[in-house]
Amino acid sequence: MALPAAARGLVVFLLCVTEIQCESDWGVTYTSAEICAAKGSSVDMSCTYRYPTSKDGIQTYSIVTQHFWHLQKNLKDLSELPKYSGHVTYPCSSERENVCCLRITNLTESDSAEYMFRFITNQPGGSWSGVPGVKLTVSALQIQVTRVNQSSTEAELSCHSNCNDPSYVWFKNGQKVPEEASSYTNHFNPGDNISCALKGHEDSGSPSLYAPKLPSVSVSPGEIMKGSSVNLSCSSDANPAANYTWYKINQTLLSEGPQLVFSSIRSSDSGQYHCAAENELRRTTSANIFINVKYGPKLPSVSVSPSAEIEEGSSVTLSCSSDANPAANYTWYKEDGNLKPLSEDPQLVFSSIQSSDSGQYQCRAQNKLGMKESKSISIDVKYGPKLPSVSVSPSAEIEEGSSVTLSCSSDANPAANYTWYKEDEDSPKASGQNFTITDFRSEHSGNYYCEAQNSRGRRDSTLHLTVGAGQGILSAVVTMTAVLIIFILISVALWVRLLTRKEGAPKPSPEPKGGPDVSAQKPPAEQKDTLHYAVVHFSKRQADPINPDTRPALPQIHTSEEKVDSVEYATVKCNGVSTAPG
Repeated sequence: MALPAAARGLVVFLLCVTEIQCESDWGVTYTSAEICAAKGSSVDMSCTYRYPTSKDGIQTYSIVTQHFWHLQKNLKDLSELPKYSGHVTYPCSSERENVCCLRITNLTESDSAEYMFRFITNQPGGSWSGVPGVKLTVSALQIQVTRVNQSSTEAELSCHSNCNDPSYVWFKNGQKVPEEASSYTNHFNPGDNISCALKGHEDSGSPSLYAPKLPSVSVSPGEIMKGSSVNLSCSSDANPAANYTWYKINQTLLSEGPQLVFSSIRSSDSGQYHCAAENELRRTTSANIFINVKYGPKLPSVSVSPSAEIEEGSSVTLSCSSDANPAANYTWYKEDGNLKPLSEDPQLVFSSIQSSDSGQYQCRAQNKLGMKESKSISIDVKYGPKLPSVSVSPSAEIEEGSSVTLSCSSDANPAANYTWYKEDEDSPKASGQNFTITDFRSEHSGNYYCEAQNSRGRRDSTLHLTVGAGQGILSAVVTMTAVLIIFILISVALWVRLLTRKEGAPKPSPEPKGGPDVSAQKPPAEQKDTLHYAVVHFSKRQADPINPDTRPALPQIHTSEEKVDSVEYATVKCNGVSTAPG
């Protein structure tokens, strides 16, 4: 049945639309008009083409001399473009006529475009491009966490792309799961990997989604000095990318970000640090890292034990400590000009401290980074009076009526109080270091002793004073000694003479009768003077004149050394008295 002309034209038009290109039997037929592929995957495009072999009923013997793929607005062979170099091929077999194909590998989002096939024949004007071409959309698949149950490990994931109405498949730890939907809900454990892919492009799935791995922490530089710049870095493999926070042990948040920076680190910054890496799936904490800041000794602190008063003979310990890293070595010195160290330990120990140990002490703390000296500490050893030293002024001979000052001193801490006593007297003579007698007389002679006393004890020393009438002490002693020697010598001589006279005397002759011969009697010899020695004691006749500047001390009873009287010797001449004969 013959068709009307209009109907025949409609059939031709429909045939041309179905063939995509149709003009005098020229055409290119693509297998797919649109393709959506995942980023990083490969895509294959294929087509068939035709061309007329005769013209006006005459065989033309046309052959295809060249064929290639190109972009919509660029007729240059795609394989010759630098952008596609290395990842565009035409894999169709040359044995298959009128078949065309294109493979693009390692797709990127910039590869999204419209691709067309073109062929050229040996006939004049015999070239053709298949328009429209194949629209390629390259999509980077992304997984988003749409819900997380904080009380468990369950999470809901969704897969996204730029493709129109795509179909998705899911993979957990490399294994395909039954669900084929844009969302996926399941329980996730640490170490699980989740990915999605476009159906048909399972080999080019999305990047895997997983919780942060155990973070690694590094510190720079290796050895940390006080005042230097220090950088702590935290990194963790995670998708989605992790957010980082820094903490110091037993403290709250220090910093947010993968790095914790100390521009000038302090000694107080030493300690344990850790970072936390967190994404939508999980939070993971790193192991602790120890920051050890090195610094020289700080000002040493010193202490004394016991902290109360220090008594002579007690045990005393001086301690020194200084904050330093590495630990400091300690040395103790006494500020007496002697540079020799007393101790090289943190403690200086006196097992039985002496008064000579009083003074200023200092400790030195030192390590390889510096040295510091402590403030001086004073050691004040308390002790009772030492044996007092007594003296008299003037030190030459003391004459009666002169002024005499007795002085007393004793080493003691606290300082001693002094009291003067005269032997065999209960009441003190005076208090104070000096005792002055303004008008010294013989009755002042005797033993005086000074008593030094403080809260730790008492000690005393004795001084003997003597004087001759108008003479000094030395003259009186010499005279006394000479008189005593002469007296002894005369006594011995008289005794020997008397003994000799008794042994050598002649026996008396008989008295003549008639009585004694008066005429023969000799007159008695002249009587000689006889010397007598007596010891004269000077007795007290009036009160002692004491220096008005000295104040009397309170009466006390003391036991003193044996009293020695000041004794003066004098020579007395006596006339002999003759007695009448009886």
